[in-house]
Amino acid sequence: MNLSRRGLLAATAGTAMTPAAPAAATPRTGPGPGPRLRTGFERLAADGYRLLEGQRVGVITNPTGVTRDVRHVVDVMHADERVELVAVFGPEHGFRGTEQAGGSQGRYDDPATGLPVFDTYQKSGEALADVFTASRAETLVFDIQDVGARFYTYIWTLYDCMVAARLAGKRLVVLDRPNPVTGREAYGPVLQPRYASFVGRAPIAQTHGMTVAELAGLFNGEFLKRPAELTSVLMAGWRRTDFHDASGLPWVPPSPNMPTPDTALAYGGTCLFEGTNLSEGRGTTRPFELLGADGIDRAWAAALDRIGLPGVHFREAYFAPTFDKFRGRTIGGVQLHVHERESYDPVRTGIALLVTAKKVWSGFAWRSDHWIDKLTGSARVRTMIDAGAGTDEVVGAWQDDLARFRAVRRRYLRYS
Repeated sequence: MNLSRRGLLAATAGTAMTPAAPAAATPRTGPGPGPRLRTGFERLAADGYRLLEGQRVGVITNPTGVTRDVRHVVDVMHADERVELVAVFGPEHGFRGTEQAGGSQGRYDDPATGLPVFDTYQKSGEALADVFTASRAETLVFDIQDVGARFYTYIWTLYDCMVAARLAGKRLVVLDRPNPVTGREAYGPVLQPRYASFVGRAPIAQTHGMTVAELAGLFNGEFLKRPAELTSVLMAGWRRTDFHDASGLPWVPPSPNMPTPDTALAYGGTCLFEGTNLSEGRGTTRPFELLGADGIDRAWAAALDRIGLPGVHFREAYFAPTFDKFRGRTIGGVQLHVHERESYDPVRTGIALLVTAKKVWSGFAWRSDHWIDKLTGSARVRTMIDAGAGTDEVVGAWQDDLARFRAVRRRYLRYS
């Protein structure tokens, strides 16, 4: 892993971190919920939008950019005379979220506000910088809920927007939101640069354990040749050990197949099945928790239970996806049931699922384009499993890279 070692001082060059009330300074009063969390947008609004004063503003967002009472931040700012909002930018799935995976809404005028909506999906570099220039926005605001996994594309929309903002001479303001699966630690293999794609632009771990504002600082300090003009509005009241249900915030699906925070918890490992010929549960009510294929029976769940993975049980399951793989066919497989979130490791679980699926089902195959290599960040997981390696051996193979990433990651953490 070729992470630069510029140090914390250089890493924050060109980045003004708006101070948040330190989470550690407000003690818990008992076993109940902690202090009321305030998102980056809530703190921006409470300050009278002073960061945006005198600027033409464009917002990079999707349906997750909502207030506590589920009003969209674009609608709120558009109605506020203190903000000169001139444009909206939609990522994969679109600004209002109408598209499935691999889709976007294109260029249109938003019916609710009349604002021009520009499409960022599959745009980067000079092409995206040209979009920002055409919008007339001077300051760009990023407000999107992430789910904590490297291959979830919104963090790479952030990365691409940082690069393009620098090229276009725009300032970028990141409004922070919680990592719904906590920020306790990073897990899993670290991307090797030769496998970079839109499901991984830079060498970070498979589950990074960071918020979007922390990632923005990491990107600026370690990976961008020329740092963006970046301001991050941090949250108040968030702790690294908090799952989404501790936040008191509404859950808006960040994408059509991310219906609940439980989905996000499983996704960090089970999204690897996108790289196989098995269904990852798309087209069911429990995507990424239901996995299966035609011809799999109870043997898979039994094999997984014998391993005794911490924090999770596996139930023999049968389901018929309404779209995607095995559409309209009843197939067999497993459903994950996480019973202890604190000990559950989604990446180890994902590897164990792959290893056992290959052993119990003779039809197991990787996607012909080796998409699994993009998801895991190298060819190592695929080739080791093909060679008969077990879960512990595969997981052990990335520990040195992970330790190096964790050391770099610590310099960019902003919450206790």
